[in-house]
Amino acid sequence: MEEVNQSMKLYSHPMSSCSRRVRLALNLKGIKYELINITSTADSELLKINPMGYVPALVDGTIAVSDSYAILLYLEEKYPQHALLPQDLVKKSINYQVASIVSSSIQPLQNLVLVNYMGEIVGPDEKLPWAQYHIRKGLVALEKLLVNYAGKYATGDKIYLSDLYLAPQLDNAINRFKLDMTEFPLLLKLHKTYSDTPSFQQILAETDKSVSAFIKLPED
Repeated sequence: MEEVNQSMKLYSHPMSSCSRRVRLALNLKGIKYELINITSTADSELLKINPMGYVPALVDGTIAVSDSYAILLYLEEKYPQHALLPQDLVKKSINYQVASIVSSSIQPLQNLVLVNYMGEIVGPDEKLPWAQYHIRKGLVALEKLLVNYAGKYATGDKIYLSDLYLAPQLDNAINRFKLDMTEFPLLLKLHKTYSDTPSFQQILAETDKSVSAFIKLPED
């Protein structure tokens, strides 16, 4: 386990898939940190680091970084052990594409704040169909993208950036949003692998499995 400055803190929430990406990276890299779970976007300590009040936010000594993608890139540059990106340029590009699809085309549209808002303006019965529609659209693209690259994990037999994005997203799709996954055999296989991988198990198990337990906590 890498010894690091004990002032490293991660502001997080168990239901935040963005926070779980970062926690997975920290665990893989063997970095010790203090986990601070946030329950309100008005938390004064969090707002000092990220004025938007979003999780995750990382404090590493005197450096503060918010937004999961920025945090992951920061960790990759400062703590190179267990690289999050392969050396092969093609596989590296696939990892970038997976991260982009999940973070830009799926996660914002199934964000609990937006889902709750849709329930308020359209009706509570529309929350789940809304989320399922947008998740499915992204998973269709991911299934096609990975078909020629997946091994044990998304882009081979090592855990990379794409896996950090996929594992929480697939867990959300299956356990929180109850999406029918029969058309995604490759992604289902990856989900099973993540569920059986010790470095993923604890973090994925912390997720509230109730689809009705929507909380008003944004993430970025």
